[in-house]
Formats: sequence, structure tokens, C-alpha cells
Amino acid sequence: MKERACGLIVVLAAGTAELAHAQGVLPPPAEGLTFAASERVRYEAIDGQARAGFNRSDDLVDFRTTLLARYQHGPVSVVGELWDSRVYGGNRRSPVTTGEVNTLEPVQAYVQLDLGDMLGRGSKLKVQAGRFLLNLGARRLVAADDYRNTTNGYTGLRADWSKGGWAATAIYTMPQRRRPDDIDALLSNQPAIDREGSALVLWGGLLNRARAIGPALVETSYFHLGEHDTPGRPTRDRSLDTASIRIARDPATAMVDYEVEVIGQTGSLSTSLAAGAPRQQVRAWFVHGRIGYSWAGAWKPRLLAEFDYASGDAPGGSYGRFDTLFGMRRADLAPAGLYNAIARSNVVAPALQAEAARGRTDVTLSYRPMWLAAQTDAFSSTGVRDARGRAGDFAGHQLDGRIRYRLSKAVRLEGDVVLLAKGRFLRDAPNAPPGRWTKYVAFNLLAAL
Repeated sequence: MKERACGLIVVLAAGTAELAHAQGVLPPPAEGLTFAASERVRYEAIDGQARAGFNRSDDLVDFRTTLLARYQHGPVSVVGELWDSRVYGGNRRSPVTTGEVNTLEPVQAYVQLDLGDMLGRGSKLKVQAGRFLLNLGARRLVAADDYRNTTNGYTGLRADWSKGGWAATAIYTMPQRRRPDDIDALLSNQPAIDREGSALVLWGGLLNRARAIGPALVETSYFHLGEHDTPGRPTRDRSLDTASIRIARDPATAMVDYEVEVIGQTGSLSTSLAAGAPRQQVRAWFVHGRIGYSWAGAWKPRLLAEFDYASGDAPGGSYGRFDTLFGMRRADLAPAGLYNAIARSNVVAPALQAEAARGRTDVTLSYRPMWLAAQTDAFSSTGVRDARGRAGDFAGHQLDGRIRYRLSKAVRLEGDVVLLAKGRFLRDAPNAPPGRWTKYVAFNLLAAL
């Protein structure tokens, strides 16, 4: 593992010298035809894998290439974007999924109309139709994940309205189901166009008002996810209604910032993938809290305390495991990729985090102890479970660090390190992988032009 890591660092350094001449990222839409491209190369390695069913140690090389074309003519925009996500170095016991591989995929192909003040003086309205990416609200329910090697694409309609301090977004979409999804095809990076259809539908929207409570934004959202089986693709037939309210004040020097988001989830799903399986009611919830303070100075240090609670499924009654839908995880919890152990399901996780940025460099370090919200459910996204609840509820201590350095406007290096000291649950549960520590490292080179 160490030899391969060192070798890739040399490759990244050589590639950086060639890419450093790139001239910045895509500017705001301008009349006519414009293009943008990016390339991200990642080497990641893990030892003491915390997730059940995979290699104890593994390392992968990920490539993600994007090409975007935009034609702007007055109020009309036409956008197309191709993503090519590949992985090398895995085997059949590597955790390689459609989160890592999606080859030659047109994730965006849409038309957008700027309708100006069609709905009244001082208002703005835009509508969009086709295939597109979505980042809504705090991105905990609907997002185009950036740390992950692939993204979430959606096909349908979107409308954005704003007036004064008010803003609203409404969507009706069919999330793209990435293909192929069998391990052999993924390991060989086989291409297959993603599918969308009425078997998986996401609709809803959000409404927010800036400076609604002093300087704080208040936002509310509602999304419905509907899912059913198709030939050869059994599902849990989820029918989920997810509503949230969020209050947030952005960070500012010598000021306290904060955020509280509460999300409730109801509906129903099948108890298994089997055809005709009984239905079960869903009652799940999630809460995120944050308070921070930023100081002046050359490094602009910031210290914050956070808390995340995502319900798990306890015996009897309703199904209680929170479903984060299409939300991101890196900004709040931990990296995806080979680590990918922490998600917004069955987890209780307070945290302390320190941040600093100066010039081209920014650094983040966080400490997060973690518990299970429900002792008999699988812990977060590890797949580790003790159905009898005898392994306790403490999962472990996570130390997560990231450093980024921008070589130019277009070229950035990033390093990520995660250490997980496994608690009693991740050591003693019946299917827990052996070992007391999980160690994860990733080196990234991103170039955009």
C-alpha cells in the first residue's frame, strides 16, 4: 500500500506541472458557446475496513473526467455535460459500486429559460427541463455529491423563483439509476447509459427567507420519494414523505454562527425485497445542530461544535431507520470512497471541529465520538449489526483531517486522513470485521479549465 501511494504522489506531482497553466474555472454564463472541463485523480487506501463483507485492506485509483458545453442566447441556456468515472485496482471483495464507476455518462442535458419578472415586478423566475444536477438547501436530502467519484443525476423539471428576501425551488424528477451495477462490469469500467423512469420519482421543493430571524435564514422543505419494482430490479417499494425546517446564520469574522435543521420522515415500505412482502409504516427523524465562532487573523481560525442524530430501526412498531434520500455526507460526517462508513442512518455523533485558511491553503480537523441510535440495527452504513443488542451502542472515536492547497486558480491538491478507533460495538458485533483501528488516506489532484 505504501509503495503504491508513493508512486502515485510522484505521478500527481508530474501531472501538476503540466496542468498548472490552466486558466481558471468556468465563468458566469456568457452569450454564445462556452466549454469547461475537469480532471480529478485520487489514490485512496484503507486498512482495517469497518464495513462488513469487504477486504480488510484495499487501495484504489479513481479517475473522474467531466466535459461541459453551454450555449447561451438571451434568456435561453442549453447545457450538456459528460461525466466519466472509473476505478482501478479493485477486486470482487473491494467496495466498488456505482458510487465509484459510471463510465461515459451524459449526466446533464437540459434547457433553461430565464423568464425574468413574469410573476410580478421585482421577481425572478427560471425554469429548467431535461437531465440536470441538483444541490438544494443544506444538501442533506438532495445533492450532487462532489467527494464521491460519481454524482447524482435527475431527469425532469425544475423552477426557481425569488423576490426580495424570499426564494423558492420546486422539482419533479426521476432520479437516474446508475448502470451497470454488477461487480464484474464495475471492475472493468463497462459503459451503460443510466436509466430513469416512473419506477423512481422524487418531487417537492423548498422555500426560504433571508434575514428572517435577525441575520439568520429560515428554510422549510418537503420531498416525496416514490419507488416500485421493475423486472429484474426488486426494491423496498419506498413511499417516503420527508419534511424539514432549517435556521442558519453564515460564518463571519468575530461573530457566532449557527445552524439547526430538523427533518421528519413518514410513509411506508416493504419489509423485504420479496415480491408481495408486507408493508410497514415509517417513522424516522434526523437533527443537525452547529454553533461556531470565527476569529480575525492571518489564518482566519474557526472553531465549531456539531451534533448529528439520525434514527435507527428498533424492534416492533414502525420502521425507524432514517433515509437521507440523495444527500451528501462529506461536509457533515466523513469521506465516502473506500471509507464510507458514516451516513445519516442510526448514528448519534457530537463533534468538535477546527478550521483555518490562509492564502492558497485550508485545513480542517474534527473529532467525533459515535453511538448507535438503535442497538439492534446496523450501525450507519457499515452493515455491522448485533440483532440481540449485546454489543452495546458505542461505535468508536473518529478523527478526520483534510488539507487542501491551490497551486493555481485551476489546480488543487487535497489530502484526507481518517482514523477510527473502533468502540465495543464495532469490535464485538457478530459480523464486525477484525481489528481495533480503521485507517484511511486519500490523495487528490483536481484540475479545471
